[in-house]
Amino acid sequence: PGDQEAGELGLAAVPGRQAAFRQGLAAAVHYARAVGCPRIHLMAGRVPLGTDRAAVAGEMETTFIENLRYAADLLAQEDMIGLLEPINNRITDPRYYLNTPHQVAAILEKVGRPNLKLQLDLFHCQIMDGNLSRNLETYFPLLGHIQIAQVPGRHEPDSPGELNFPYIFELLESLGYTGYVGCEYAPKGDTLEGLGWLRSYWDSRGLQHGGTSTAAQ
Repeated sequence: PGDQEAGELGLAAVPGRQAAFRQGLAAAVHYARAVGCPRIHLMAGRVPLGTDRAAVAGEMETTFIENLRYAADLLAQEDMIGLLEPINNRITDPRYYLNTPHQVAAILEKVGRPNLKLQLDLFHCQIMDGNLSRNLETYFPLLGHIQIAQVPGRHEPDSPGELNFPYIFELLESLGYTGYVGCEYAPKGDTLEGLGWLRSYWDSRGLQHGGTSTAAQ
């Protein structure tokens, strides 16, 4: 993430911070190797304070592409995948550089490395664009990781909000998604209580707690 006390949230697209990006990436790879994690979120970073987004967009994209190619080559040596996550700039972070899956897809096409993928947080995607079914279908070939939270409260999937998660989970299954679904939300209570929705979902699908089919048993 860079120097968070100085207001940084990633470095990959921030001009002049290439050396710090490479240093942070090396540390991330070290930790990922130690815990057996094959995916690393390459955070783009924020538009620098006091600058106009449109005025620096070209320089930030050039920096981003350069850093991503470096990262992809390094990660390939470790058999790891780099992930790019768009974060909404309407509510969560007005200055974050990467905001939509469309922007990620365009960047990935320019970078041209197969071990870079889209990290799609449905909370951010709903706020920026909605149209989740079509977006999941369109960008599924680029998908490397999914994160979930209800909108607008960013709480558990079964909390009041805009998103129908049982439908979304079935859509992901029908598309052939076999990766993890990250619970990127703030529990309304404690963590264990906040996972009650998952037990209820398993029950509704005829699964034992743990996601195992009762029929298979």
